[in-house]
Amino acid sequence: MPKRLPHLHKERTRHGTICWYVRIDRGSRIRVLGTYGSEEFMANYRAAVMGGPATAPPDKPEADPRTLAWLVSQWMLSSDWARGSAATRRQRENILRHVLDASGSVPFKAIRKKHIIEGRERRKETPFAANNFLKTVRALFGWAVSVGMIEENPTLGVATLKAKTDGHRTWTTDDVEAFRRRWPLGTRERVAFEVLLNTGLRRGDAVRIGPGHVRDEVLSIRAEKTDVQLYVPILPTLRAALDAGPVGRTTFIASAGGERMPKESFGNWFKDACVAAGVEGSAHGVRKLAATMVAESGGSEKELQALFGWRSPQQSQVYTRDADKRRLALRAALRLAETD
Repeated sequence: MPKRLPHLHKERTRHGTICWYVRIDRGSRIRVLGTYGSEEFMANYRAAVMGGPATAPPDKPEADPRTLAWLVSQWMLSSDWARGSAATRRQRENILRHVLDASGSVPFKAIRKKHIIEGRERRKETPFAANNFLKTVRALFGWAVSVGMIEENPTLGVATLKAKTDGHRTWTTDDVEAFRRRWPLGTRERVAFEVLLNTGLRRGDAVRIGPGHVRDEVLSIRAEKTDVQLYVPILPTLRAALDAGPVGRTTFIASAGGERMPKESFGNWFKDACVAAGVEGSAHGVRKLAATMVAESGGSEKELQALFGWRSPQQSQVYTRDADKRRLALRAALRLAETD
């Protein structure tokens, strides 16, 4: 029995009784019945984490250890699962919940490459969802191989789908001017925008930062998605916005009541602010603009990687490569002008 299970919370009632609950992020609490550590308790815990209600004491043993549902429950209790970031675990939980709804009772040793391909193809209309499904089950069966539960990973050789997209639209300087005109200093929208632009944080990290993360005008936070420690100076433009406010009780970006905003709610709210400003953009598009600005000002791949919390240089290379192309094109144009 691990010392600490993910999403499990302990409470003591006024009568001194200890109760256990599962709560994922800011979702509802699900009571976990049974004696802590017992088979009944663990079965109810797994059901709560996967989205089901706590159950009464079972009349039969917990899930058949030959099923996919059992395999997933074991993975979620492993150190391999715990190594993933909170964002990765949430994404995997959502994907696995749908997988188990359809195939939880299937013997996991009977799953073959063709079944994985069928699962990918059922999601082919949404390539990113199909690829995230494939990455999740690949990690699941990779772990199963490493602990000796199966001999071969059935996802090996299954390719991801190609998705032609540039992702979120990168903001332009005109967008920045339009947003600032619509949302002047002294508005929540302006605080949120300056936090995004001047830190380059993902929205999940942007909604978490506050005065407690700042020391000597340097912001320090561990990235939710990559678990990389980030250090970002509070630039004058951001400081002016924070001083003008309004900011939350514990976070810079906050609801009208001063409370921290879940990243999903923040994303929708910020999108509405963009529409009101006549800007076709999103929070992630501001992050892409910040990366573009750093690259075009001469930032190196390692500098971008450190500032934006990327684990590998591949993402930073996208921005530095584009910046290099721009500089080369301008130099070539100047050479043409010299020949006139």
